[in-house]
Amino acid sequence: MASADGFPASFYSEPGVLGLLANGISAFLVLLQNFHGAHTGIMAQGVEDTLAGVHLILIGGLCQLMAGFLSYRKYDHLGGTAFVGYAALWMSYGATRIFQGAVTPISVNLTNASIATGEVSVNISEMAFLMENTTMPPPTAALLDFFVPKSAVAGLLPYILLSFILAFCSATVNYIMPFVFGAITATLVFEAVGAMAGHWALVVSGVLELVILLCAIYGSAALLIKGLAQRYILKGFGNPLFNVLLLGTANSSSSQSLGQEKKKNTKYAEPMALGYFCDTVSPFIFAFYAFHYFPTFAVGAVWISINSASQLLSSFYGYLRQDTYHAAKYGLHGTYWLVKAWEEFVVSMFLMQDDAASGRLGMVGDWFFVASAIVLCVVSLNMDTLELLHNLFFLLLTVSTISQIPLEGYYYFFGVACSLFTAVSLYGTFARLVNSIAEKSLIRIGPQPVSTAQLQAMLSGLSQCKGALAKRELPERTRCQLPDTLFYLTNGIAALSAIHVQNPSPSFLHMTVPWVLIPGAIIQAFVSRLQVQKGKRFGSVIPFFYAAIWATWAWYRFAGHLLHIFPGNAQGFSAGAVAFLVINGFIMLIAAYSNLVLLFLTVIMEVVLVCFLLSTLGTLPYQLEIAMLAIFSIICLYGALASLVNCIFNKTLIPMGPALVKNKKKKVEAPALPCPVANSRLTSGIMQISKALDEGGVCGIPTDTVYALAASCKNPAAIERIYNIKDRPLEKPVCICIANVEQLVAAKPPFSPLLWEFMRNVYPGGISCIIAKGDWLYRLGVGGAYDRVGTKDSIMIRVPDHTVTMHLCTLTGPIAITSANPSGEPDSLHHDMVVSRLGHKLQGVLCDGESAEVAPSTVVNCLRIDEGIITFVREGCVPIAKVRQIFERVKNSMA
Repeated sequence: MASADGFPASFYSEPGVLGLLANGISAFLVLLQNFHGAHTGIMAQGVEDTLAGVHLILIGGLCQLMAGFLSYRKYDHLGGTAFVGYAALWMSYGATRIFQGAVTPISVNLTNASIATGEVSVNISEMAFLMENTTMPPPTAALLDFFVPKSAVAGLLPYILLSFILAFCSATVNYIMPFVFGAITATLVFEAVGAMAGHWALVVSGVLELVILLCAIYGSAALLIKGLAQRYILKGFGNPLFNVLLLGTANSSSSQSLGQEKKKNTKYAEPMALGYFCDTVSPFIFAFYAFHYFPTFAVGAVWISINSASQLLSSFYGYLRQDTYHAAKYGLHGTYWLVKAWEEFVVSMFLMQDDAASGRLGMVGDWFFVASAIVLCVVSLNMDTLELLHNLFFLLLTVSTISQIPLEGYYYFFGVACSLFTAVSLYGTFARLVNSIAEKSLIRIGPQPVSTAQLQAMLSGLSQCKGALAKRELPERTRCQLPDTLFYLTNGIAALSAIHVQNPSPSFLHMTVPWVLIPGAIIQAFVSRLQVQKGKRFGSVIPFFYAAIWATWAWYRFAGHLLHIFPGNAQGFSAGAVAFLVINGFIMLIAAYSNLVLLFLTVIMEVVLVCFLLSTLGTLPYQLEIAMLAIFSIICLYGALASLVNCIFNKTLIPMGPALVKNKKKKVEAPALPCPVANSRLTSGIMQISKALDEGGVCGIPTDTVYALAASCKNPAAIERIYNIKDRPLEKPVCICIANVEQLVAAKPPFSPLLWEFMRNVYPGGISCIIAKGDWLYRLGVGGAYDRVGTKDSIMIRVPDHTVTMHLCTLTGPIAITSANPSGEPDSLHHDMVVSRLGHKLQGVLCDGESAEVAPSTVVNCLRIDEGIITFVREGCVPIAKVRQIFERVKNSMA
């Protein structure tokens, strides 16, 4: 059986299988090399290191990344964070092995032990001198070979701390993953020691890697069997080492709901812990570099690049959750780390420090990061204190990297800021992860500094946008879309970074390449991908086109001297500039139908492109270009602030301006639908479907999980028709849906106190309980449908946590429901899927947009609950571990 996206069902339901196997196999590869090196006295080098690195990237990195993707889809906060984080670790470690193999020829036969004892061609005192010398020349191969282990140690240390947090948090879920993650933590400790101290630490690391392998094999087998059998057979999962609720008491004063999501979003796991995770790793590595632990940033740039890619994933999942704030925040942070990493790579590998210091004086791109950090601080005033503190320390971090700071204090200031930001991010990782798992604020994150109403009033006052405008919903045509904030931020950074005077120094040109290329082209390509998702306003046209502009700009204006491209021989760039001007003219027309901010942005870009054309002809007026790029950046900053605020609060607090051209749409008759449709937000729509059900019809309705087919229990023949409509096998029973538990109470079923208490704890929600049939069903209102719902001896009861479904059940009485899809096909996640696939067989569809979940309900067999036993027929949107926690808590409370 396959899921909606084509993944095998067992792997989709249990991505931990893939994640644990990836960790186990990767540990086994490192184990073999460690034991071989300890036995022979010769560590892996050259091609051996390269091949090991490739395998670690493919198995520990990419395979585990897929497990992280599936975990986020499964609403698994811990699994998503852990597997994506460990994927970044293995890929970084694999890249380090490849780098080590490239710079260490086999003939040299350098081992970690010889490095640690000083048996290298460059002695230690010379290394210390080079690290402090501000006129250090570009590093040699011997220098790189010496500092690869030190760079790796700087990267391993933050993962040790984070892995410990993951091991601790996993103990609240089961008692297999704590051993795997704990062994990984200890392994990283001895790998770091072994990189600098010799063979003995690598032997200990190998033993721990064997523990990882054995635990991973057992854990993956247990999860795989559970995924296939839909119940736990091997011990280890389903029961935690300790209850997460023991970590603290829910803090009612903390702001858990920030007003950004109108309803609880359980389609994807929360990305906040992963974002904080990545914000711990990158500044930690930078702090070691800033305090001169290693002078070359080649390996560090690779580690931070991989970590930043993981942070972009947290931005992506923030976007999928319709969470504008976190999508923008983590996208900005990932961009910052990438830009700084590759700037320091250029400085440490290709430039003299004095040249770099003089070249930095003309760089102004970091000021846009400072302004963007201030924007994040402002919009987080109504969030919890931890979020505001995190943004304030990020602001300090951006201030510490202002290029005009003298070199004598630049790196020390940067190192201190990175250290403080790391500490806050580490605490944030722990707090967000525990609170996400518990779905309560157990770890203190502080109250709201400013209430949401006060912040809205302040923002409305800043924009002089009061009265009805501040309360008016945005028209769909001018509504800000989720990726808009990142679009404005990336363009603003690239534009301000591109400002320079006539005849800049070569060092300035070298260092500016990543400042323009990364945000303007690479990150904007990511924004383009977001715009493609669900067909947003312009698709990917504008961000993709502007990404091409900034990539060409960086190529010609800042790397042209390296490629020997000058105004005299740049005819191809001249032709390209003309093409850019024509295309941007069309985009200006599109922008005229949107809002004034976007229109002004495209108009200024047209002038900037004219300047680019003139530069290819050697007649550039630099003052005009500087003015246009500065204005372009200011517009981008305003657009980022306005789109972020308006999307968060879903109202026009900061105006973007009306569309210059009104789009007068001709009325086109919509094609006839195969069945009547009703709007769930209208009382008349619910009444229409209720009437159709009372008259014996079968209708598609929304629930708190996926869409369902419904028939009234008053009409047994309609229930029989459900089987024909979806070609459902007769041996598969349908369940009944009621409005609330009080309907059950009125029917007076002979339930035990334990069953009653369990039901009150799981209803309403995405859980279905199988219980024994009885005459009480007649009193419930099942009537003649008694023999057509459930099995001969049992019945499955659903109480959805969905207002529309509750009102429908109140009007019609109990209804028989089953998923609204042809048997064996994916569930329907939107009313359009129900209409298109089954509409010609239905008497109506109640339209409610996208479903609340991507998986059906979790089915719990409660027939033996009086014996203290519950089993699981199917794991759905509510994890089995969570249901077991609820059951154990209820059982213990009644003991």
